[in-house]
Amino acid sequence: MPFKLLEAVFVWSSLGFFQKHLLYFCKPWVPPPQPAVLVLLFWLPTLFPQVYCRLRPLSVPDQECCVKVINTTTVQVHPPDGYRIFRNGEYKEVQYSFKEVFNIGGTQKHVFDVVAKPLVDDLIHGKNGLLFTYGVTGSGKTYTMTGSPGDGGLLPRCLDMIFNSIGSLQAKRYVFKLDDKNGVEVQCDVDALLERQKREVFQTPKTPSSKRQIDPEIADMINVQNNCKAEEVDEDNVYSVFVSYIEIYNNYIYDLLDEGPFDPIKPKWSSCGTPVRSADFILPQSKILREDQNHNMYVAGCTEVEVKSTEEAFEVFWRGQKKRRIANTQLNRESSRSHSVFLIKLAQAPLDASGDNVLQDRELITFSQLSLVDLAGSERTNRTKAEGNRLREAGNINQSLMTLRTCIEALRENQTYGTNKMVPYRDSKLTHLFKNYFDGEGKVRMIVCVNPKAEDYDESLQVLRFAELTQEVEVARPAEKPVCGLIPGRRFKNQRSITEVLLQNFPPMSSCELLDIHDDQTLPRLIEVLEKRHRIRQMLSEEFSKNGMLQELDSSIVSKENYAQVKMAERDKFIAAQKTEIERLEKKAKTLEYKIEILEKTTTIYEEEKRNLQQELESKSQKLQRQVSDKRRLEARLQGMVTETTMKWEKECNAPPVRIRHRRSRSAGERWVDHKPPSNVQTETVMQPHVPHSITVAAANEKALAKCDKYMLTHQELASDGEIETKLIKGDVYKTRGGGQAVQFTEIETLKQESPTGRKRRSSPSSRSPAEEGTESEWTDVETRCSVAVEMKAGSHLGPGYQHHAQPKRRKP
Repeated sequence: MPFKLLEAVFVWSSLGFFQKHLLYFCKPWVPPPQPAVLVLLFWLPTLFPQVYCRLRPLSVPDQECCVKVINTTTVQVHPPDGYRIFRNGEYKEVQYSFKEVFNIGGTQKHVFDVVAKPLVDDLIHGKNGLLFTYGVTGSGKTYTMTGSPGDGGLLPRCLDMIFNSIGSLQAKRYVFKLDDKNGVEVQCDVDALLERQKREVFQTPKTPSSKRQIDPEIADMINVQNNCKAEEVDEDNVYSVFVSYIEIYNNYIYDLLDEGPFDPIKPKWSSCGTPVRSADFILPQSKILREDQNHNMYVAGCTEVEVKSTEEAFEVFWRGQKKRRIANTQLNRESSRSHSVFLIKLAQAPLDASGDNVLQDRELITFSQLSLVDLAGSERTNRTKAEGNRLREAGNINQSLMTLRTCIEALRENQTYGTNKMVPYRDSKLTHLFKNYFDGEGKVRMIVCVNPKAEDYDESLQVLRFAELTQEVEVARPAEKPVCGLIPGRRFKNQRSITEVLLQNFPPMSSCELLDIHDDQTLPRLIEVLEKRHRIRQMLSEEFSKNGMLQELDSSIVSKENYAQVKMAERDKFIAAQKTEIERLEKKAKTLEYKIEILEKTTTIYEEEKRNLQQELESKSQKLQRQVSDKRRLEARLQGMVTETTMKWEKECNAPPVRIRHRRSRSAGERWVDHKPPSNVQTETVMQPHVPHSITVAAANEKALAKCDKYMLTHQELASDGEIETKLIKGDVYKTRGGGQAVQFTEIETLKQESPTGRKRRSSPSSRSPAEEGTESEWTDVETRCSVAVEMKAGSHLGPGYQHHAQPKRRKP
């Protein structure tokens, strides 16, 4: 027995020396310490969003039903009694097909196994997933997602499967550290330990302890006892789970894990419409969406909690669930007034060659996400009787669901007809947050919850129609999977006992039992074996000391090789990115060439139009020049006429006065301006025109016209028989807007003198005497005199102004 103890002490005393070097000495199971980075591309086949249909039980057993399950993939909707749509004498029945239909008796476990389990398996293998429930209000969406006491829904079952799969492979807290740009990095053990100590000193409720008592309210929900695990979990990786919980309320994003106190049912507002600021209530701050360097959308500033168990994760969810906005409506006692999104993020990174530490290369970190969305139900306000805030909430809910439908229809139209119609993701926070999934960043699955009662016939018809349409949208994209290049199984393989390795290298021990007191062979053999082992130990020590420099050199060479491989991988990735960029630029160049061609054609059309317009402009310019020339000639002509008329009037005004014989006028008794030009010839007739109370003037003036309201012009001309004919042209005097006076002629009285002997009419104007021609030329014809308007401005010293409206008669040559 003492010799066996001596052997054990000898072996374990050598352990400290050999432990460091034996890991590199045993070549068959020691990989390089620093791995090369390889990125493999796996092309996924063309995928379609998988849509499932689930029917909830009727609340009343004898209630009328409008939805019937035909088989495991088809449902039939028929109008209820009294609401039948007749077509050719028969009412219309519509059938809708889905990936699978869960009948009224379907269990939560069956729904999870078919719908959610593959998404969780993809999450653990580094792929993204989106699962959302859709339907009218009161159709069982929240029940499907959350469950009830004793029968957990999809969310607790997903958490249970995740932690059952990675429970023993999880990293310590704060080894994975999230940044504020939707990224993750690996901290060394020292930094993680300091972070844990810091959090323990300043303990916050954001990270609940998994050791404290579970809330009895949720204990039955998470006790699923399913023990479901993912297949082929990489045991050479370490994992960490982060959860966050948000809601989209009135198209604003709020963090349900925020620690500020909040009333989810009735926010407190003052009478002025402003939030009440008190110590018990702080208005929550809405969050904004941002895009990370990989073009994925995320909620900036959202609380993300690292959890280590199903109980801890569901407790975080339940804390946010209590803050979710719900309200009582005519159709649902606890109607969700917002879309809730529970995000499960899984970070994983490989271990190093020794299987003890996590590699801190960010390119080797896989960061996947599973989004569980409980959409608020669409509703009609005439049925819910919503008013005030409830009405506004219903409008925003229906608007976001309509935007989701518009995006799906636009994607389907682009893929069906090859169009490039813009998909309006930004019209709603819901579609903007998950636009990457529809662009091919992960699997999309939807559960359409239907209440088969007859009152929901119209709403259920629209929901089923949209859900069936969603299945026709394709989403496909190559997924990148980082491969570290290390030998699999190193986590447990490197944990083999070093004692076994040492014992295999030493000679076997002989028997140490002394059966006889006179035995003189056992002890010498034992001493010989121990001396041999001691010599082997010394040889190994000398060999290790001699090869120390070689090992360091070998490590340096291996490190350089790994560094070169990493650089080559980075260069290959850079070349691939450059090729992609070149392809993009080539496509852009082709597009620009096409645009240039169109612009050249457009330029040719515009140049032709420009030439036509220039020709038209030149022709119009020439026409305008001709009109200007004609206008100038007309102005010159009119100027000559004005000069001639002015000279004629001056000649009339400068003629000597003639004694006038008066005759009584028919217009006696009014205030008149009697205008008698000096060129008139005094007749020797007994009857002479005479107006009492008149102002007689030789030329019209402003002063005389201002005092009278009647005007009379005495005009003389030769009649056809050669006698003098006197015309009294009468008119009314009006004040003008400019402060002067104007005359409007109203009637003409004619006084004619005839000779009793008569006078022969001249047969030709050529026989006139020069005296007669002179006399006739001094007279003004009646058309010219009667077409004169007299207007004078107040304060004018230039006398009356004359404007001729009729063309003067010209004598024929």
